[in-house]
Amino acid sequence: MAGLAGVVLLLGGCSALYPPNAASSQGADIRTLYSIFMVPMIAIFVLVEGLIVWSVLRYRRRKGDDELPVQTHGNNLLEITWTVLPTLLVLVLFFVSWQTLNKVDAEPANPAVTVDVTGFQWQWTFAYPQYNLSYTGIGDQGPVLVLPVDEVIHVRLHSNDVIHSFYVPDFLFKRDVIPGQVNNFDLNLKDAGVTYTGQCAQLCGMGHYQMRFTVQTMTPAGFQAWVQTEQAKAKATPAPAAGGQAGPTLQLSASSTTRFDESTLSAPAGQPFTVQLTNKTAGAPHNFSIKDASGKVLFTGLPLAQPGQTVSYSVPALPAGTYTFFCSVHPTNMTGTLTVK
Repeated sequence: MAGLAGVVLLLGGCSALYPPNAASSQGADIRTLYSIFMVPMIAIFVLVEGLIVWSVLRYRRRKGDDELPVQTHGNNLLEITWTVLPTLLVLVLFFVSWQTLNKVDAEPANPAVTVDVTGFQWQWTFAYPQYNLSYTGIGDQGPVLVLPVDEVIHVRLHSNDVIHSFYVPDFLFKRDVIPGQVNNFDLNLKDAGVTYTGQCAQLCGMGHYQMRFTVQTMTPAGFQAWVQTEQAKAKATPAPAAGGQAGPTLQLSASSTTRFDESTLSAPAGQPFTVQLTNKTAGAPHNFSIKDASGKVLFTGLPLAQPGQTVSYSVPALPAGTYTFFCSVHPTNMTGTLTVK
């Protein structure tokens, strides 16, 4: 039974090292390449380990062994064999790797959907330029990237600050997001109605852990229906007013992604008020949100204030007390104290 348990554990460990079924046709090609590499790897492992075990058992010192065994110096056949075979193996693996890389990196001339993915400290923006739609993540969950299946999707990666990395484990694919350079790749997803998780896989600062996102797949018809619904929502959303809201107006600005320019704000208790946020940064959106002492979020300001934009948020009445205001896009470091009295 102990031996059987050991075999089960060994097989379980090996399966954990094998990649999952790929969600895209490009990922399937990568998984096939992995399998091709696994065959010689296992064969070489078994051969080497087998020779080690055989040598230990065959040439172990026994009672009465006082002399060295016969020593062999040089063997032309063996030397040619262990030179030629690895060379051939490397050439074969190089060729299949080159074929797979060209296939995975191929960019069709007319993709069905183009998505601009922008990474910044410490969130993502997913934009669909052909549909005039854009989504920026808020909080630890990040934004949702909605994509159709059975169609060519072209992804363009941008960075506003430092190096990030776009990684979806089920795609078996990771690509760096580099400032000053646009990295491109294409996807052909297979299964509709599936949600995949993604993240930044490049340590990019103190808020790196927040850079998560999800990918939601739809049928082509479902995707087009989603686009029409989102476009209708965007048209129905009025532009944020610059003033005229009930109650006093508090001024707040942000000149960086590390802090608000104002660390304290005061508002009257029992009546609504307005916060006018001016985003002075060059590369990241911000907003104004409120949480209480327990950490419960009481207000989330939308839409986000894009770089160079001023947005007003109408905040409902709050009871007297001390609260924390923060940017939902940068909740770790962009915080301040709101006193309501």
